[in-house]
Amino acid sequence: MWKELKKNQLVKYGAVTTVTTISYVLLRKWIAGGICRSRAKLHGRTVVITGANTGIGKETAWDMAMRGARVIMACRDLTRGEAAATEIRSSTGNTNVVVQQLNLASLGSVRQFAREFIATETRLDILINNAGIMLCPKSFTVDGFESQFAVNHLGHFLLTNLLLDMLKASTPSRVVIVSSIAHQGGKIHYDDLNFDKKGYNSVIAYKQSKLANLLFSRELARRTKGTGVTSYSLHPGVIRTELWRHSQSKYPTLSSMLSAPAWLLMKTPREGAQTTIYCAVTEGLEEKSGYYFSDCQVKEPALEGRDDLAALRLWGVSAGLVGLN
Repeated sequence: MWKELKKNQLVKYGAVTTVTTISYVLLRKWIAGGICRSRAKLHGRTVVITGANTGIGKETAWDMAMRGARVIMACRDLTRGEAAATEIRSSTGNTNVVVQQLNLASLGSVRQFAREFIATETRLDILINNAGIMLCPKSFTVDGFESQFAVNHLGHFLLTNLLLDMLKASTPSRVVIVSSIAHQGGKIHYDDLNFDKKGYNSVIAYKQSKLANLLFSRELARRTKGTGVTSYSLHPGVIRTELWRHSQSKYPTLSSMLSAPAWLLMKTPREGAQTTIYCAVTEGLEEKSGYYFSDCQVKEPALEGRDDLAALRLWGVSAGLVGLN
């Protein structure tokens, strides 16, 4: 009797364990989302990736290196950037991976990076505007702009425009801009971009910057139509990266309570990089220039992300702010 009872308990335990394991595997597969299956090679091509020393930027750099590209990792921290580059060179066997300094919080740094790139490089096939900050306390850049809008949008806007002639000379070429689903409900506060008139809310500021990413990509696609340069924006997913550091410091107790389950429900950096990679290398995307992607497929953005007049207005305002003619 005791043996039979114990046997039944073991059977039940085994069944529960099996179901739990299968459910978790299926859940993780669903969370991971789309996978870039393109086998495109990039020998002879040059790729620039901002914020490439960590997170999805680093994973994207690793993938581009595996495909044989010359990879230029544009990083604010040269020490961390070189450490990541050394790791990528070692694991891929591609020695054509270099680090150059770029601080998107400084328009002067952006201009210096562009000058050096144009002076030393012969082509630019793929520009991946990946770097970003999220939910940080209110702060201003050296140029006087609210940090999230400046780093996530203005720095990349200026960088792309300064390198646009080289992109046009290297066609077919692509610009990939990492936006976010957070653009939904976002608004460009033209009368108060720095949130000087109203109370600062890090979420609202982040939404503004991510909407700006999407609108910038949309207007860039319109302006480069027929030139051989194409532009794509994307939502990478909710990912386990350093971007969460500010929310963790602001709500430490809540973050510690939720960290374990949340980490299980987030994409890994490699999973999060898949849509960026997809937009960068997948064949036949030329007709999708200006589109927004998620999980390696076209996704319709929120209504505010489809406003072409807003995209045109944002371009003009951004050009004025960064000093472009």
